[in-house]
Amino acid sequence: MTAFPLLHDPATTAASPLDTAGDLLSLLRATDTEPRPDLQLEALMLAVAADLPVLLWGEPGIGKTAALTQLAETLDLPLTTVIASVHEPSDFSGLPIVGDDPARNGVPMAPPDWAVRLVEAGHGLLFLDELSTAPPAVQAALLRLVLERRVGSVQLPPGVRIVAAANPQSSAADGWELSPPLANRFVHLPWVHDHDVVIRGLGGTWPRATLPRLDPERLVSAVDFARRAVCGLLEVRPTLVHRLPSGEVRRGGAWPSPRTWEMTLRLIAFATAAGSSRDVLSLLVRGTVGDGPGLELLASMDRMDLPDPEALLADPTAIPLPERGDRRQACLDGVVQAVRNKPDKARWEAAWAVLAHAVETGPPDVVVVPATTLAALRRDGWEIPVTIDKLAGAVALSRGADRAAARTAAGAR
Repeated sequence: MTAFPLLHDPATTAASPLDTAGDLLSLLRATDTEPRPDLQLEALMLAVAADLPVLLWGEPGIGKTAALTQLAETLDLPLTTVIASVHEPSDFSGLPIVGDDPARNGVPMAPPDWAVRLVEAGHGLLFLDELSTAPPAVQAALLRLVLERRVGSVQLPPGVRIVAAANPQSSAADGWELSPPLANRFVHLPWVHDHDVVIRGLGGTWPRATLPRLDPERLVSAVDFARRAVCGLLEVRPTLVHRLPSGEVRRGGAWPSPRTWEMTLRLIAFATAAGSSRDVLSLLVRGTVGDGPGLELLASMDRMDLPDPEALLADPTAIPLPERGDRRQACLDGVVQAVRNKPDKARWEAAWAVLAHAVETGPPDVVVVPATTLAALRRDGWEIPVTIDKLAGAVALSRGADRAAARTAAGAR
């Protein structure tokens, strides 16, 4: 509970109208927090823990500043707010100060007072607000601050985290699109309101921001998994390494580059070590390299966790199949593709055994497409295996259901 003491003691002093108003304001500010699942807040905390600059996109009044205030309190960091649009470029690149002998010693670039306070404190949360209203010259001056953490001639300490907020251009006051170099330095997170959270918060209880707990025993495996995921995708999709969007609006958001792939790798490692959900990881990945490349990476990561098709062909019932329908479908497709790549009668029969096991342990509809494809791989002289009888009813039932659904839809039209 955040406690706000009353401004005066009614029993001993006479209250003025402003004193009473102050007491009422203190009571209104007294709020509490509670553990509550919040995907966007968890994604923000994970990115901050990974020491990556984060940019929150949301409409005015959505609660971005309140979230940053709570974040600073949770991390016990002093909050330094800088409104980018009301500063000059020299406020970020440094003001030239002429010394005694500039010809010998040069002209140092003096940092602003807020940067000096952060350096003296050794840690803090730097909040760059209203970033989308900063003119291009100011955005250019912010490049070195966001990436290298340098302001003038000083280096911000490692304990400083950077979070920014912006409104979409349609709702920003004299807004500008973010320049591609600046946009490519951030993890972009959409910030929207949750109806239940707002109602609960206005009642006095807001969600509690907590740092993710990293499992020390999973650190090495998390790094290995992140590297295999990113490198595995880029090896087969080299055009995704660097893809600058053609439209100005999309250039001001998340897009893939070697820099953002390195950021993505770090986020995957942190999310894996923290045991974060797929939804949180999806927000972070798509907010770093964009929706298209991000979804491709997530699909590739799903395939990484699938059973090895060769292991299934070697023993069709020894390895449990995935429970989730889309992952089970991908697993069975992988088995059929393995037979296609290396056709052999024994492997073909083993694949039918895998499909029969899938029908026995899960929904039959995911078997229809792999079974049709596998049947087309039959060579002359290959006898139809007995296990295919287990699939006939399921395939016929699934196809009958599809035809019935098609007839119903046609009748409705």
